[in-house]
Amino acid sequence: MENKKEYLERKALEFKEMDEMMGKVRNDNNHRIRYKWRRTVTDIKDVLVSSVELYGERPFLLYKPSGVEPFTPITYSELLRDVNSLGTAMISYGLKGKHIGVIGQNAYEWYESYLAITAGTGVAIPLDKELSEGELKQLAIMGDIDAIITMPKYYDKIKNIKDSGDTQIEYIIDVGHEEHEIGEGTLSWHKLMEEGSNLILEGDSSFIDAEIINTDVAEILFTSGTTAVAKGVMLTHKNLVSNIMLAQTVLRVDVGDLFFSILPLHHSYENTCTYLEALYCGASIAICRGLKYIVKDMQEAKPTMLLSVPLVYEKFYNQIMKTARNEGKEKILLKMMKVNNLTKKIGVDLSKKFAKQITDTFGGRIRTFIGGGAAISEDVFNFFAGLGIISVQGYGLTETSPMVALNPDVKKDIKLKAAGFVIPGIECKIINKDEDGIGEICFRGPNVMKGYYKDPENTAKTIIDGWLHTGDLGYLDEDNYVYITGRSKNVIITANGKNIFPEELEGYLKSSNYIEEAMVWAEAKDGVNSGEIVATIKPSEEDVIERLGADYSEEKLSDLIQGIVDDVNKDKPLFKKIHRFIIRKRDFEVSSSMKVKRFIDDNREA
Repeated sequence: MENKKEYLERKALEFKEMDEMMGKVRNDNNHRIRYKWRRTVTDIKDVLVSSVELYGERPFLLYKPSGVEPFTPITYSELLRDVNSLGTAMISYGLKGKHIGVIGQNAYEWYESYLAITAGTGVAIPLDKELSEGELKQLAIMGDIDAIITMPKYYDKIKNIKDSGDTQIEYIIDVGHEEHEIGEGTLSWHKLMEEGSNLILEGDSSFIDAEIINTDVAEILFTSGTTAVAKGVMLTHKNLVSNIMLAQTVLRVDVGDLFFSILPLHHSYENTCTYLEALYCGASIAICRGLKYIVKDMQEAKPTMLLSVPLVYEKFYNQIMKTARNEGKEKILLKMMKVNNLTKKIGVDLSKKFAKQITDTFGGRIRTFIGGGAAISEDVFNFFAGLGIISVQGYGLTETSPMVALNPDVKKDIKLKAAGFVIPGIECKIINKDEDGIGEICFRGPNVMKGYYKDPENTAKTIIDGWLHTGDLGYLDEDNYVYITGRSKNVIITANGKNIFPEELEGYLKSSNYIEEAMVWAEAKDGVNSGEIVATIKPSEEDVIERLGADYSEEKLSDLIQGIVDDVNKDKPLFKKIHRFIIRKRDFEVSSSMKVKRFIDDNREA
């Protein structure tokens, strides 16, 4: 900006715009919008600074620095101090306004680095740590990345990319280095922290006083597309903060709530809906050390909220039911759940008494399970609801920052078949409807991305007259809940023009205890859809052994799966029936968001 006065006037206009947006929500009489006290913020830096003012000495993060000690707290004030130090140092090395990648496991250094970039230095580009060196190199080129902050495990890979000379990477900022290697272009993350702290003491306020316009890009997230080159989704400060303000009007997050972080931070789902939401609401986050530590870490941290994908909740459910069966208590458990569902209708909740042993598995304080990324079995969520855990489903896309719909956290307003209630402040419409009212789902609102980085052609195809075309198919009901029937790119079209949504059939198959994962696809002959529906099925080995014995034959397994397929087929029209199945004993290849990659040949094989 030309001068400080002009900047302050611009920020005042931003605040007015965002406050008017929240004012409309506060004046909305829809009973599903319950939590209307959320404060107005304009950008990520505003979220951080205002939260420190409100919650300064409260713990923001709980983590295990070396992986073995008890959870160590980092307060909101300590977070701001460290962010200021790292941001100041990065600016001193010429990284103001630059594109800076972040790669690594969920760790305090990741959280701090992201804010040190977005709250005053430049544009953050979170990178998927599971990608190959070649894929990361391509993203570094596509994203015009100037520096990458990395954890030690990924340093060699990033160093090879830099040394190739094919990118514009100037610096690697490594958490594992204690000292700089300037000649190699490697900076020590820890040394930068020290240098930045000293610069601030000497009066350097370049980061602390950095001017942020909320329509500027805060981050570029690369989609993990399975059929095309990844696209860089540009999300502005306004996109992100509007999303965290609006989403929290239908789901309660209190000061002192504790999120349990499982999903990778490079995904918008975890980054916005756990990380930034917690920061905004005065909550805390406990970092899980990895999937094999989930139960142990939950028991120690005692979280109140968990946001995850269906696979995690299904594994919880299956393990609980398996334990109950092994102890001869399955029938008793299901009966007590049924009784409790009846007594709750007259205001008597028995869940705490009979469910304590189960809920203690999650630390004893869990209040809310939030699912997203794919449809969740109603049986699974009904089970957890019966234990007294609020279980809701949401819907979002990277291009929408990500949340667009969320089931409210009050039982009478939860529709488990729905992806969610369209979040206030966001509009939804269905276009090109078929005879069943199913069409493409489109959204418009302050959370819709700025566009795809350096890709005006795909941007123009995706955002038309302000409406983001999701590529998802579904419908809206009279209460403004959105339902998803499938992805347009996944739809199988029969020779007579009928549409088959593979996700629907997969859901029926996976409702069986004996099927862990399934992928439905259409047989092609000479490149043409033959109309035959095939399911590649991965059995749930433990449950199969429990049913058939450890020495079961492949014939018995095939008969078991055939019976499940027959049950799915029995009430389906001919064009929807599964014609044959393939039993697969190995894991499917999945994206980093744990979705099966549909369009690779190997996932169609045994």
